Amino acid sequence: MFCYQCQETLGNKGCTRNGVCGKKSETADLQDKLLYALRGFAFADKKARDLGLQDAVDADAGPFIMKMLFSTLTNVNFDDGFFREAIAETLRRRDAVKEKIHKSGACSCCETSAKVPGPVLVTYDELMAMTGTDTELSGKIGVLSTQDPDIRSVRETLMYGLKGIGAYGFHASVLGRSQKRIAPYLEKALCATMDDTVTLNEYVEMLLECGQMGVEVLSLLEEANTGAYGYPEPTKVSVRAGNRPGILISGHDLKDLEMLLEQTKGTGIDVYTHGEMLPAHAYPFFKKYDNLVANYGGSWQSQKQDFADFNGPILMTTNCLVPPAASYKDRIWTTGVTGFPGLPCIAADENGNKDFSALIRAAEKCPAPTPIENRSSTGLDEEAVSKIGCGRENDYVMTGFAQNSVLSAATTLIELIKAGQITKFVVMAGCDGRSPDRSYYADFAAKLPKEAVILTAGCAKYRYNRLDLGTIGSTDLPRVLDAGQCNDCYSLAIIALELVRVFGVKHINDLPLEFNIAWYEQKAVLVLLVLLHLGIKNIILGPTLPSFLSPNVAALLVENFNISGNSTVEEDMKKVMA
Repeated sequence: MFCYQCQETLGNKGCTRNGVCGKKSETADLQDKLLYALRGFAFADKKARDLGLQDAVDADAGPFIMKMLFSTLTNVNFDDGFFREAIAETLRRRDAVKEKIHKSGACSCCETSAKVPGPVLVTYDELMAMTGTDTELSGKIGVLSTQDPDIRSVRETLMYGLKGIGAYGFHASVLGRSQKRIAPYLEKALCATMDDTVTLNEYVEMLLECGQMGVEVLSLLEEANTGAYGYPEPTKVSVRAGNRPGILISGHDLKDLEMLLEQTKGTGIDVYTHGEMLPAHAYPFFKKYDNLVANYGGSWQSQKQDFADFNGPILMTTNCLVPPAASYKDRIWTTGVTGFPGLPCIAADENGNKDFSALIRAAEKCPAPTPIENRSSTGLDEEAVSKIGCGRENDYVMTGFAQNSVLSAATTLIELIKAGQITKFVVMAGCDGRSPDRSYYADFAAKLPKEAVILTAGCAKYRYNRLDLGTIGSTDLPRVLDAGQCNDCYSLAIIALELVRVFGVKHINDLPLEFNIAWYEQKAVLVLLVLLHLGIKNIILGPTLPSFLSPNVAALLVENFNISGNSTVEEDMKKVMA
């Protein structure tokens, strides 16, 4: 194997034996094979589109490609059986399209040709027979099969952006929202990742195009979420454990939460959110459920401790799964694209409904969650927390400051800016992770001047969202405005664009707005490409720059966008507050 798609990749170079995420080398090889096969399917389906053979085009291409891409994200699926079936299904779809093209007589280029890429012709048996040790297989069909380090860098960056589109687009499709442009775009971009005639500069343009499509997909998901559940409202969310048995739901899928709440009504079972499910409390739809009681624990990286202490069943709805510990492995379920060997997976029926009765029966036999509200998620010790002048962590967290909520307070914010009570907005969105270096974000947030307002989304906020950072000026608005999940970075972009209009400046870069972003996996890569598409400069990205950026590609980003990696809190504070 060779994998360097996440921030924690070994030595900031690449995992070659087993993944730091817990992914086995055999699973990594199967994921490489799936992406190889997916390129072949994309080539055939794009050819059918180009030829105008609508009857030959796979009618379900968009949702299928998105699901396959999503399954290869970090911490989504560790199940080799899933990937073998996925590879077989991908090749079956590819061959069905090829057969229709052949029968039409319009083209025979998908049959045998020296110009046709290998993924278009390979059979299942041939693909499964490809084996290797260490990085050998990756050198044939995976990351290292692209020899030029700069071309490899931009190809992989594009692929990770596509995985982000796959994840967010899949979430939208679960709620019945789709967009016709997604499938043709994904097919075109997948084909580009195996086209040796594409130049470095052309790939860079494709990265910005991926960011543009990312804006459309994030907008689609926001419409799906708010259309189903209303616009988020500023909400205080308890972090205290109750005295009744509970079910803990983690991940991102709000539809799964809806079904779980419906099925646990009147059972005496409480439902707790974890990680990226915290923002669900802010949607008006979910406030009618008195069995949705609190948020338990921190971000995904603390789940081994949080899940062990919860005592009851756990439902993992999307990515952020880590290999489960023995202390709770017998009471964790997966659903959707998520999977792990030996864990039961709850599938949807033909109408999209899921039966969570097994979790309810298990919860009835479990004790209430262990109280952990005083557990710190900052990564700072007590002495450091005291030294930076923050009070004890609160009994609740605030969320629900998406675009509607913030823009409704725009007049107040403008007056505070004029009065000097706000001098800077700092976007500290993104992902959390296990690296001890991520205590940087708690320290940075705590040391920001009180006139600086933090805009956040994603699980990076768990580093500081329970610190006592006070309120904005003379208002009761918290200084940490949490827009929601990582996909709600779209809300932050809309807020920024509206501020451009309100202040009458030419560009986002002219605003008192700075970006200090934490990244971990491929959805964050897409969010970065969205920011670059919007022309945003001077982004601080950490805790390390991606290892998939070659020195030359990193230099391009510095030259064109002035991206920089984390330095010290003091040095980065000077940049942000300048």
